[in-house]
Amino acid sequence: MEARAGLRAPPASGRAPRGSCWVLPTALLCLYGFFASLRPSEPFLTRYLLGPDKNLTETQVFNEIYPVWTYSYLVLLFPVFLATDYLRYKPVILLQGLSLIVTWFMLLYAQGLLAIQFLEFFYGLVTATEIAYYSYIYSIVDLNLYQKVTSYCRSATLVGYTVGSICGQVLVSVASWSLFSLNVISLTSVSVAFATAWFLPMPQKSLFFHLVLRSQVSREMKVLDCKNGAVIQDDAALKRVPGWEDIESKVPLNVEEHSAEPQEQKVDISKVLKELWRDFLHCYSSRPMLCWSVWWAFSTCGYFQVINYTQGLWEMVLPSQSFEIYNGGVEAVSTLLGAVAVFAVGYVKVSWAIWGEVALALFSLIIAAAVYVMDTVRNIWVCYVSYVIFRIVYMLLITIATFQIATNLSMERYALVFGINTFIALALQTLLTLIVVDSSGLGLNIFTQFMIYASYFAAISLVFLVSGIHSVMKNYRRQEEMPSRSTASTP
Repeated sequence: MEARAGLRAPPASGRAPRGSCWVLPTALLCLYGFFASLRPSEPFLTRYLLGPDKNLTETQVFNEIYPVWTYSYLVLLFPVFLATDYLRYKPVILLQGLSLIVTWFMLLYAQGLLAIQFLEFFYGLVTATEIAYYSYIYSIVDLNLYQKVTSYCRSATLVGYTVGSICGQVLVSVASWSLFSLNVISLTSVSVAFATAWFLPMPQKSLFFHLVLRSQVSREMKVLDCKNGAVIQDDAALKRVPGWEDIESKVPLNVEEHSAEPQEQKVDISKVLKELWRDFLHCYSSRPMLCWSVWWAFSTCGYFQVINYTQGLWEMVLPSQSFEIYNGGVEAVSTLLGAVAVFAVGYVKVSWAIWGEVALALFSLIIAAAVYVMDTVRNIWVCYVSYVIFRIVYMLLITIATFQIATNLSMERYALVFGINTFIALALQTLLTLIVVDSSGLGLNIFTQFMIYASYFAAISLVFLVSGIHSVMKNYRRQEEMPSRSTASTP
C-alpha cells in the first residue's frame, strides 16, 4: 500500500512549498501510507475465507473470487491513471482510502460468493489508485527533495506492512485472537488512513491536464538569479533526474517556475491522448528500455499470480485447522529482507548495459526454482523459505529494472512507462487467470497452477539468457574491432 500528506494548501500561484513546508505534507503522506499498510489480517485472508466466518469452498476462493481482483485491476488502471492527473491526486487518494474501508467492512460482514466477489472489485480499485499516492508528493515538494521524500514514503509503507504482519502473527499465535478481530484492527487502521488523507493540500498543477506555464520567460532562456547574481538554466525539465521506485508508478511533477505570473493551461482529453501516444512511441524506441520493460511486464505478471495464490498453496500443503500457521511472520521476514536487498543493490557496481540481460536470466531461473520447490516439496517450512527467496529476488530485480528504465528515458514520462508496463503485466495475468485459474477456463488445482508458474519463469529465464549471451558476444566483438580500426586508420 501507499501514503499521503499535508495540512496547508500551496500558494495560489501553483508554486511548491519551500523550506520546511515540505515536512508536514510528507509526514502526513507517510502516516497515510503506514496506516493504510497496517493490515494484520491480510496474511491470513485465505484461511479467513475458508474458515467458519465465510465458509467458502476452495474452488470458490481460488477459481471464482481471487480472479475478480485481476480483472477489475486491469479494467480500472487506465481510467484511474487519467483521472488521477485530471483530478490532481487528492480526490483519488481519498477514493483509495474509502475503497479500503469498504473492502474491510465487507470482509467483516459480507456473506456469500457474490458479495465477496464485489469485495475483490473494490480491492482492485484500491490497487489501481495506488498511482495517486506515488504521484502526489512530487507536485508538492521541490525537485531537490524528490529522493528524500520518496525514501520516506516508501519506507513508511514497508514498515506499516511489516508491523501489521508481525502484529497479526503475534495476536494469532500468542494471544489466540480470532481472524475476525484482526479484520477489525485492519478496518480501524485504514479508517485512520482515510481521515489523514483529508488534511492533504490540494496540488495546483499536474502533468497533463493542469499545466503551469510562464507568461514572461520561455522554457529555454537563461535568467539572472537576483539573490545571488548567478545565471541559472530555466529549464527544470532538463535538470530532472529519475527517482527510485518499486511495481508501483511515481511521476515527478514539480517543475520550478521562475515567472512571476504563472498561468494554468488546461489540456483537453484528445490532446492528452495524442501526447501519450507520441511519448509511448518515443520511450519504447530504445532497445535497453524495451528489454527491461519486457522483463518487468512478464515477471510482474508471474509475481502477481504467485503472490495471489501462495496462501492457497500453503493451505493445501498443511491445512490451518491442523497446524499453527506463520503466514504473518513469513510476510514480515520476506518484506524486511527484500528491503535490505533493495538497499544493498544501490552499492553494487555492475555494467548493466552489458550484463543486465544475463543477470535477469539467472535470477529469473532462481525464481523459477523457488516456485518449483514450493510446488513439489510438500513441506510447509520449505514452502515458507522458498517464498522468502522468491520475494527477495523479485524485489531486487524490479528495483534494478525500475532504475534502468528511468535512466534510459529521455523525457519525464516515468508514470507513463511504468503504467504501461503494469498494464501489460495485468493483461498477461488476466489471460493466464482466464486459462489456468478461472472456473470458466481450465480451473486447475493449486499444485498444477504453481507448476505452470514455475515453467513460466523458466521460459522467461531461457529467453533472456539467449538474448543476453547474444548481447555480450556482440559487445565483445565490437571491442575487438575497435583496436583494429584505430590501427588501420594510423598512417
